[in-house]
Amino acid sequence: MYAMERQQLIERELREVGRVSVVDLARRFDVTTETVRRDLDRLETSGSLRRVHGGAVSTDRASTAETTLTERRDRQGDAKRAIAAEAASLLGGGFRGSIFFDGGTTPAAVAAMLPDTLGTAGSGVEVVTHSLEAAHLLAGDDQLSLTTIGGRVRGVTAAAVGAHTVNAIAQLRPDIAFVGTNGLSAGFGLSTPDPEEAAVKSAIIQSARRVVLVADAAKFGEELLVRFARLDEIDVLVTDAAPPAPLAEALADADVEVRVA
Repeated sequence: MYAMERQQLIERELREVGRVSVVDLARRFDVTTETVRRDLDRLETSGSLRRVHGGAVSTDRASTAETTLTERRDRQGDAKRAIAAEAASLLGGGFRGSIFFDGGTTPAAVAAMLPDTLGTAGSGVEVVTHSLEAAHLLAGDDQLSLTTIGGRVRGVTAAAVGAHTVNAIAQLRPDIAFVGTNGLSAGFGLSTPDPEEAAVKSAIIQSARRVVLVADAAKFGEELLVRFARLDEIDVLVTDAAPPAPLAEALADADVEVRVA
């Protein structure tokens, strides 16, 4: 295979997946890792990608890059639904207590399954959220008690942020919280591009008795601008694929239960 053909295939994979690994590409193309690195260097020079440790990411995956809510709804749709179903099953039909839903499309997908998961038992459940999307999905259910937390709403996530939001969350002690993330890595933990979003997520994690992280495999290895939690601050990860070895080992060391939908 000519270098140009390899580079075109690398660019295609970046468009579809957003990240490539030197080792995986070398195995796939049956070439040395040095050859792959030269390909990546040329593509970086042309502006097609950004080199990171062990591989490369597309240029729109900078540490501050953030897609709109509509775009994120459309991405990994099947994975989000599978993750949501598995996460909701943690509650079981007899759950009683309080639930906090973080902003983001995957926590909202869990919220959408709550009425069917709880059934008539929902009358004993208190739901709290700062997410307009989650609140909209649950507002019509008479079985649930729903409380929304206000603040300045970020359009890109449709969730409240700011000091008022953080202070309100700090006064709570929900039994379980479903939290989303933009990035999840062995070395950096959980991260997001926006400092205000990070402050809210951190407050949720500090407040909840049990933290369930819901994140698809596209988040693995990503490190965004602001870390909001260490791995040992979450209890369960619900995802759609087994984490790669370094992340899996770090999660095991942090005593995080991993559930693959």
